[in-house]
Amino acid sequence: MEERMVDFVHALRASGVRVSLAESEDAFRASAIVGVAERSGFHNALRLTLVKEEKDLETFDRLFPLFFGTEAPPTLDALGEMGEEEIERLMEALRQLAESLDPETLRKLLENLLKGRPLSNEELDELGNQAGLPTASRPGEAPWMERRMERSLGLEAMMEALLDLLEELGASGMAEEMLDRLAETAGMNREALEEQIRNEVGKAIAQRMREDYEKQDPIDDVMELPFRGLGEREAERLREEVRRLAARLRSRAALRHRRAKKGKIDLRGTIRANLRNGGIPIELRRKRRVIKPKLVLICDVSTSVRHCAEFMLTLIYQLQDQVARARSYAFIDRLIDISLWFDEHPPQKAVALVLESLRAGHYNTDLGASLATLCRDHMTHIDTRTTVIFLGDGRNNFNDPRLDCMETLKARARRIVWMNPEQPYLWGSGDSDMPAYQPYCDALHEVGNLAQLAKAVDTLFEYR
Repeated sequence: MEERMVDFVHALRASGVRVSLAESEDAFRASAIVGVAERSGFHNALRLTLVKEEKDLETFDRLFPLFFGTEAPPTLDALGEMGEEEIERLMEALRQLAESLDPETLRKLLENLLKGRPLSNEELDELGNQAGLPTASRPGEAPWMERRMERSLGLEAMMEALLDLLEELGASGMAEEMLDRLAETAGMNREALEEQIRNEVGKAIAQRMREDYEKQDPIDDVMELPFRGLGEREAERLREEVRRLAARLRSRAALRHRRAKKGKIDLRGTIRANLRNGGIPIELRRKRRVIKPKLVLICDVSTSVRHCAEFMLTLIYQLQDQVARARSYAFIDRLIDISLWFDEHPPQKAVALVLESLRAGHYNTDLGASLATLCRDHMTHIDTRTTVIFLGDGRNNFNDPRLDCMETLKARARRIVWMNPEQPYLWGSGDSDMPAYQPYCDALHEVGNLAQLAKAVDTLFEYR
């Protein structure tokens, strides 16, 4: 059972559920207290210790039966309850069916449905191979695999043969009560066989999920992968990592904010305030109280910057509680206010809507025109508390870079931060206007991978 629980935790992580080592240990302790015999209590103990977010409950409930099955009905032996006369009638009815059923089918009918014989490991392996079970690796494939294995077993054919058998027994004079008992026992044994197949499918898929999880590259390596040329598999893993990363950054930002709210001790002010106390610092004076920043994001979502913009927007809005106000704009050849999408939807869904609405093209980026729109229509959202963040490669396709707009922003905003996914040696090459924009920036960051992006975002919450 311990090995199965380890596999379950790995499968949860592989499916995007964040489970820490401490939470895994809590799950083991809880299961030891509750026990596995009382299924509902065991399920709830794992659910409470392993799942922190409501959106992950569906994943947990989908995977749990794969690893721990459902409550299987016991197998029953109907023949043990029959008298000699009833057994003789049963054998005669079977002989009557021998013309339409081969002897092997008759044996399976008796043993699996009436005597309650479970399938052997060899039989399960054979059924799994016939159904293609070794290739299954996703929970969604489980129902399909179960149906294929049941067809290979011939379960439906056996049930139809059983109905014919019961009809023959009724015609031969067997008591109605015994017929009902045979039918009930066969039905329960069928459920037990189906559960055995379900557990076998779940076990196989669980093992495959664990193997796939262990084959994954360490996340530190994935975080170093450049956004350019990022494959879908790596991108999906980074999407999962962004949630964990946001939680860590949120904790760091909240701690900094608590410290900053107290303020640093003002030595001169403290000395002046305590002159009446003979210079003894009974009353402390602090320099200032820091308030949460206001952010305005201007994101290039063209092909070359698309993945970076996706992760940047997700990170910022995951950290929403550490920001007084965040307003966001996206552009390719024109500027669009996307703040409303983030007000109405969770960050991941809002980002998907943005990327769907602004489809990437080639050679149509126009940052200069977007800057002109920002200065003309949206300057009321920028004041001396606002940090303006540009995310983009600073490429304009040789259009006017509108440096006059950058000068207006510089005079109005608290600071301007630029995050560029290109390597610095490319700034200024081709149609890049980064050298022209650089003098207006208070900070420049290379954000070519998630590790660099996380470090740059973290600096936004440094309170000075």
